[in-house]
Amino acid sequence: MSENKISRRKFLANAAALSSVLAVPSFIMGAGSSCSSPAPKKRDARIIGANGRVDMAMVGIGNRGKDVIKEFDKTGLCNVVALCDVDMGAEHTQEIMSMFPGVPQFRDFRKMFDKMADKIDAVMVATPDHSHFPICMAAMKLGIHVYVEKPLARTFYECELLMQAEKEYNVITQMGNQGHSEANYFQFKAWKDAGIIKDVTAVTAHMNNERRWHSWNPKMTGYPKGEPVPADMDWDTWLAASHYHDYNHDYHNGQWRCWYDFGMGALGDWGAHILDTVHEFLHLGLPTEINPLYLKDHNRFFYPMSSTIVFKFPERENMPPLDITWYDGLDNIPQVPEGYGVSEIDPNIPTVAGGKLQPAKLNPGKEIYSETLTFKGGSHGSTLSIIPDAKAKEMESKLPEVPASPSNHYANFLLACMGKEKPRSPFSISGPLSQVFCLGVIGQWMGEKLVFDRETKQIVNNPLANQLLWGAVPRDGWADYYKI
Repeated sequence: MSENKISRRKFLANAAALSSVLAVPSFIMGAGSSCSSPAPKKRDARIIGANGRVDMAMVGIGNRGKDVIKEFDKTGLCNVVALCDVDMGAEHTQEIMSMFPGVPQFRDFRKMFDKMADKIDAVMVATPDHSHFPICMAAMKLGIHVYVEKPLARTFYECELLMQAEKEYNVITQMGNQGHSEANYFQFKAWKDAGIIKDVTAVTAHMNNERRWHSWNPKMTGYPKGEPVPADMDWDTWLAASHYHDYNHDYHNGQWRCWYDFGMGALGDWGAHILDTVHEFLHLGLPTEINPLYLKDHNRFFYPMSSTIVFKFPERENMPPLDITWYDGLDNIPQVPEGYGVSEIDPNIPTVAGGKLQPAKLNPGKEIYSETLTFKGGSHGSTLSIIPDAKAKEMESKLPEVPASPSNHYANFLLACMGKEKPRSPFSISGPLSQVFCLGVIGQWMGEKLVFDRETKQIVNNPLANQLLWGAVPRDGWADYYKI
């Protein structure tokens, strides 16, 4: 076995080693054991949609999942054959339940697959970050195609295993960075192929909107106290493979994104929407260094109020070394380059909102610096522009024609399941992108520079940080999901 091929035995050995480290907080601890129940029976993945539709199960039907299901339904390319949500019947799940009356409903994805695997061609996963992995792995082992919202998974080696499983089980996969099927994707590719985007040495990425945890006390010394579990909720399944927490409303309905135990913070939430084309078309792969330069109100439970993180990527394929600098937080707005524009987005000009003086906000986006050109871009599908205006006019006649997208991200996945298109953000592409964010999160938690070996996929300057690549030992009954 190569060093880059991670086995279940190595995963469990490395994760278990965390329990011997003194003063390690609970999110990297766990009581694990091997699962005594048999692994799902593998079936061959198949090209489906002979009747023009893909039979889909939807896992996570409230909040974000509700929007994703509606988008899939709009394509006219799928039948919804199962609905699954640990909070089935709660207010935020009612709309989707009413849209698909008579469709079988489940609170536990394992029971859904046990009963209906032979009736499901593909699954949509829009659950909290920490539960992406076992749901996706269970589906792929059954030969079921997978669409999962970003980020791909919560830990580096969960992403690694999902990429291995994609190959092993020969399934169609797609991560939900929807901009990968919109204008920015096709423009970036066309400009890169035409030599307009070349010799990039630096990228600034920023997401300075308010986050859910910004009102919390960064000096907290423990997790929230337990509360009664809602009557309709399957809390044990919600926890998935993570170690046990008593239910609290501040873990649920999007609050999970705030906690290292369950979510990926601002970086995991927005990074894929801002940096996806930069990462793919500049062939970045994995960084060699992750350096958190600024972490405001750093603590070991939830994400900093503000973060500045530098990711260093080496020279590759005749392209120069490149640094990505990530900024989040209301008080952590980067300086913008000449020609970017001023007005309300100037970080030096405060604005008045609701009678209070507040710092000006910079729209989520990026600046790309090459040896000859500077580009300004936003998030999701928004296109790039060359700045300043004088340079843009000079380059106007040299810009190539950009093709229109033949399908949106949802239709692209379904057409790929039918064998009619290739998925634009399969795990082989979205996995390394998600791993960059996993490394950034480890840097945020550790609060110090990390040195990463791209060949062995190890953090070489900090043993504890290296163990965090694996995360916690899975809870009882969940370890077999880490076996391919």
